Amino acid sequence: MDTTALRLYGKNDLRLERFELPPIAEDEMLVKLISDSLCMSSYKATIRGADHKRVPDDVSDNPTVLGHEFCGEIIEVGEKWKGKYSPGQRFVIQPGMKETYDAIGYSFRYMGGDMTYGIIPALVIEGGYVLPYQGDAFFFGSLTEPLSCVIGASHANYHTRHGEYTHIMETVKGGRIAALAVAGPMGLALLDYLIHRENRPKLLVATDIDAGRLARAAEIISPEEAAKLGVRLVYVNTGALDDPVKSLRELTDGEGFDDVFVFAPVAQVVEQGDAILAYDGCMNFFAGPGDEEFRAPFNFYDVHYNATHLTGTSGGNTDDMVEALDMATNGLINPAILVSHIGGLDSAKEATLNLPSLPGAKKLIYNHISMPLTAIADFEEKGKTDPLFAKLHELCAAHGGLWNPEAERYLLENAKALDIQ
Repeated sequence: MDTTALRLYGKNDLRLERFELPPIAEDEMLVKLISDSLCMSSYKATIRGADHKRVPDDVSDNPTVLGHEFCGEIIEVGEKWKGKYSPGQRFVIQPGMKETYDAIGYSFRYMGGDMTYGIIPALVIEGGYVLPYQGDAFFFGSLTEPLSCVIGASHANYHTRHGEYTHIMETVKGGRIAALAVAGPMGLALLDYLIHRENRPKLLVATDIDAGRLARAAEIISPEEAAKLGVRLVYVNTGALDDPVKSLRELTDGEGFDDVFVFAPVAQVVEQGDAILAYDGCMNFFAGPGDEEFRAPFNFYDVHYNATHLTGTSGGNTDDMVEALDMATNGLINPAILVSHIGGLDSAKEATLNLPSLPGAKKLIYNHISMPLTAIADFEEKGKTDPLFAKLHELCAAHGGLWNPEAERYLLENAKALDIQ
C-alpha cells in the first residue's frame, strides 16, 4: 500500500513524500491515520536531527515519520493480534514507552502521526501502548496525549502527614490550588480537568498578566460552571496588582495554597509560586524552559520549617491517557479548548518548522485532506470567498468559537483530498 508521510532526514530536513509500505508481519498492524496534533517536541526533533536522543543515527539513510499525538483506524491486523484488535477499530497510541527510548514520532520508518497509512510495530503493540478509542471525533483522540500531561501533573503533586515520612500523592482534595500564568491552552486544559475530576479543590485561582486571555479563559471555563461543581474559580490579573503575593494569599485568608502549578518558565512567576505556598504546600513546575541554565530562587527556610516542596512533570503515562480518553469520551472535559488552527497534511511541514513563531494553541492536522494551516479565528473572513470556511465558521460559532465534532465531520466530507505524487 502507498502512503504519504512527513519524513525527517536530518536537521531541518523534512520531506512530504509518497512511498510504498511493506506488507505487515504477523505481529504488526496496518492503520489509517486521520488526525495529528502538532507538538513542539516534533520541532525539537526536527532542529536537532540525529543529535536528538530519540532520533536514530542513520536517519539520513532511513528517514523516520514525525507526529505522536494522533488518532486513527485499524485497517489490517496481524495474525498474532486477531481477537484483541479488529479492522475498523479506532485507536490512539501512548508514544512514551518504558522498554526503550525509541518513540513513535521520532524513531520509526513506517509509523508516525503525520502520514496517511502506517504500520504499528510489534514493540508498541506488545507493550500495551495501542489504546482503543470509542469517541466519535478523531481530534479528541489526538489530544489525549497533551491532556495526559496535565493529568499526570496533578497526580504527581504530593503531600505529607505531620510526623510521618510518607508521601501522599495527588493534589489536596477540597484544598486550595493556584495555577499561575495559566491562560494558555495547556493551562486551560488543567483548569478544565481540576474542576471536573472527582478530587477537585474548593478554591481554584487562575492567574495571568494578559487581560484578554483571562477574559477568553473565563468564557471557556466559567466561574459559574465551576461553582455548580462546588469549586470557587477566581481569575486574577497579577499584572494589574501592586503586590500579587499579598493579594493571592488574601484569597486564602493568609494561609496560602496547598498546590501551585507554574505554567511559565519565568523566574518571577516561580518566586511568586513559592511565596504563596501553604504549610506542606507543593509547587509543580510544569513549564519546560528552553534555557538549560534556567534558575530561580526558592525559599529554603520554608522548605525546612513549613515543609514546602517542589516537583516537576513532563508528559503523562498510559494510565493518564486512559483517564483522558475516558473523561473526553464521556464529555467531562473538552479537548477542543486546546485547538487554534486546522490544516491538511500538506501544511504540516511548514507548520512544524515554524511552530515557535506561530501564534495560538494546538495546530491540528487532518492527514487525508489538502488545506493550508488556518486559524479558527480566520474562518469567518475566509468564508466570504470560500463556502468551506463559511460553513466551518458557522459550526464553530455554534460552539463558542471552538473546534467540534460537527466541524470535523463536515471538513472530512467536504475538503479537497490530499494528492501528493
